[in-house]
Parts: sequence; C-alpha cells; structure tokens
Amino acid sequence: MDKKQARLRRARQTRLKIRELRVGRLTVFRTNTHIYANIIDATGGKVLVSASTVESELRTQLGGKGSNTEAAAAVGKRIAEKALKAGLDSVAFDRAGYRYHGRVKALAEAAREAGLKF
Repeated sequence: MDKKQARLRRARQTRLKIRELRVGRLTVFRTNTHIYANIIDATGGKVLVSASTVESELRTQLGGKGSNTEAAAAVGKRIAEKALKAGLDSVAFDRAGYRYHGRVKALAEAAREAGLKF
C-alpha cells in the first residue's frame, strides 16, 4: 500500500461518518505547491463553495507562495467568508486522511475564527 492509498483508506471512515450526520463537509486537499478547500453538499455531492491558493486574488495577496501556513490560513478565511455569504454556517471538517497539523490545522483554525462552525 502506498502513501496515497493509505491516506484515502483513512479518509473513508471519516467520510462515512459525515454522510451519517447529513451535513455539508469542508474537505481539504493539499499539494506541495497549493492548498484547496471545498464545501460539498450532504445530499447530492455538489460543490457549493470553493477556495484555493490558485485563485488570482489570493495569489496576489500571498505573493505567489501557496504552500505555507499563512496561505492555508488565507484559504480558510476565504472559504468561511464565502460559506457565510452562501448561507452555510456549520459544516463537518473532512481532513481527507491528512494529519491535523501544519497547513491543514491552519486552514481549519482560520475558518473557525472567520465564523464557520464545525
């Protein structure tokens, strides 16, 4: 089993539990150069809100650095603002099998500080 398969195996249990709760989920995907966050609908699996370091606004704000904790915090704040504007105030956090530290933790804490509940 390689790293990706192990991460997806860990993520499966979380996603099953979130599906039982029937709430939207804030899912995180990270690469070596960027971090992405999506809020996915509980029933249909549609992406309701998304934010990432690839967006032009965030790229100019961050000066092109999308792979550090400051960038992750900016994405967390942005996803929370978009979610609140769309009428979503509470979601379940899906860390997608990643450990809760570093960029994933920075994104989650920034989203909480911006008013998103999970």
